Amino acid sequence: MARRKSAPTKPLPSAASTGKSHKRRVSTATITATPGSRASKRLKQSEQSPIGVRATPTKSKYFEDPDSEDSGDEDETQDDGEVSGYEDASQASESAPSETDEDDYDSSEGDSKRKRTKPAARRGKAGAGQGTGLMSAVTNTLNKAKDLWRPGVSTGLGPGKQVFIEKPKPRGDGGVKYEPAKIHPNTMEFLKDLKKNNDREWLKMHDPDYRTSWKDWESFVQTLTERISEVDETVPELPPKDLVFRIYRDVRFSSDPTPYKPHFSAAWSRTGRKGPYACYYVQIQPGGKSLVGAGLWMPEAQPLALLRRNIDRKPHQLRQVLMEPQMRSQILGGISKDEKKAVKAFAGQNAENALKTKPKGYEADNPNIELLRLRNFTLGKRLADSEITGARGLENIMQLIGVMVPFVTYLNSVVMPDDDDDEDEEDDETNTNEAEDD
Repeated sequence: MARRKSAPTKPLPSAASTGKSHKRRVSTATITATPGSRASKRLKQSEQSPIGVRATPTKSKYFEDPDSEDSGDEDETQDDGEVSGYEDASQASESAPSETDEDDYDSSEGDSKRKRTKPAARRGKAGAGQGTGLMSAVTNTLNKAKDLWRPGVSTGLGPGKQVFIEKPKPRGDGGVKYEPAKIHPNTMEFLKDLKKNNDREWLKMHDPDYRTSWKDWESFVQTLTERISEVDETVPELPPKDLVFRIYRDVRFSSDPTPYKPHFSAAWSRTGRKGPYACYYVQIQPGGKSLVGAGLWMPEAQPLALLRRNIDRKPHQLRQVLMEPQMRSQILGGISKDEKKAVKAFAGQNAENALKTKPKGYEADNPNIELLRLRNFTLGKRLADSEITGARGLENIMQLIGVMVPFVTYLNSVVMPDDDDDEDEEDDETNTNEAEDD
């Protein structure tokens, strides 16, 4: 590349006459240098060259317009308030304008040297700035780290530290041993707490209490199974897992968002808790809401049609079951020996889903219309907490189940009749027809 000829050196106006100082030029007369320092080297260079020491230009001449006449005057228009980047390290004197022009710098070697040369003053300021910047970066990092913690946690722990929360231990037995034939008081206390704190996080934190209570309930169910099989031979001795209901609620179509049932429950039938047969049902719940019941809850269309047909043709079978003395005294509220009152009490226990008019295929003036409207066929009685957890808890439950055995037997004979039941039904129909012919 051909070199341009340097323009004649023009004297620059002094700072006193212009009121402005050159920002990137330092006169050789104002530099106080120690032997061996970079300032000393610049002084030696200035002695060898009449041009003197000057600052690195704002931009190289190779990027300037060759025809531009104002390229060397850019630095002269800056404000006086700015400090020169090439001051003396001791800050002893202010920088003075240089008497050279930017066009005098024609050597690329000089540019490379000037780029590598950094004055001591600027290095000192940069070092101080790095300390301030480092503290600012650390502060910003800590502030961002705080956002990683959940709201409400004020432990003051930083990243890399953990918090260990000890899970609560299960309740003590209070001096009362857990027995398979009894419901422990702690089981009822757990259900009471579950109703107040029906939440997944709470149950997770009280998992030991839940497991202890659930184990107590399963052992009680196993004892009940043996006793129920004695009073009703059609009920097999199945394991508790086929009899107990889970405490988890199905909230998909419910307006109640609570995830757990506040009670423990189980059902006994010929096929366990599931199947088409009538069953015995036991539920324990604090607050006097424990229940012992039996029957069919919301049967499907076919078994419901069979029940209505039987009630229409042989109403005496169900009425006879309801008129049993123990049934009237313990299940139906102690009513007198009145068939109409017994039917009304039974219909009242199943009025929740009953029809308001009449079922299809039957007349509204049917003498058994009060029973034909029903869609549930159940019986039950609630027990107080003391009747469940006391020494006679198992006996109280079994006494009610024994009263309900004829009712369950009647329902199964209609809905899922055995071969013997079919023959008896045919004989009854034959006798009825013969009586009508006579």
